Amino acid sequence: MAVELKDQRRRSAFRLGVLVSGSGTNLQSIIDKLHQGPAEIEVAVAISDRPDAYGLKRAEQAGIPAAVIKPEEYAGRREHDLAIAAELERRGVKLVVMAGYMRVMTAALLERFPLRVINLHPALLPSFPGAHGIEEALAYGVRITGVTVHFVDEGTDTGPVILQEAVDIAYNDTVESLAARIHAVEHRLLPQAIELIAAGRVSIDENNPRRVIVCSGKP
Repeated sequence: MAVELKDQRRRSAFRLGVLVSGSGTNLQSIIDKLHQGPAEIEVAVAISDRPDAYGLKRAEQAGIPAAVIKPEEYAGRREHDLAIAAELERRGVKLVVMAGYMRVMTAALLERFPLRVINLHPALLPSFPGAHGIEEALAYGVRITGVTVHFVDEGTDTGPVILQEAVDIAYNDTVESLAARIHAVEHRLLPQAIELIAAGRVSIDENNPRRVIVCSGKP
């Protein structure tokens, strides 16, 4: 009976597909805070474009299926994204989470998961988009940076913002010290955004597609 109840719970869970390219610390935060927890959220698969990504090892250690889909094995970005989309659909994924995935998505995947792909960025967008948000904010001399969780579109960190949190920059900060504080916020903010979406508390303003509505109460 216990096994049957567990199987029923898994079938009804809100299933995530997490894309990683590196160490996978944000995947680990999702596993620790959400995977098979009381909110009935499950990481159905972790996918990487790199076979050496440590995030794959984290998934395997948690008993989560992991897949490597190498871009060089496909004719172009579209074909690569179609392969990823096929694997996500095969796993019954409801939300795609880019957690340190260092590739820009194409319409080939986004059209299969409309407003169901989110990304985490280590700056307060629209400031400092791209792969070096922490370094660029520090070099520019701004006093405040932060973390953004946003829906993904075909641009580079240009999708509608879901959640943001500021992080102060100290005069004596280094890239390493600032990154440590930003990562601590990432590990909290990304699971929070996923939980809100899974609960049906996130929607797009029908009068302004750039504005995301986040409800604090039940939908």
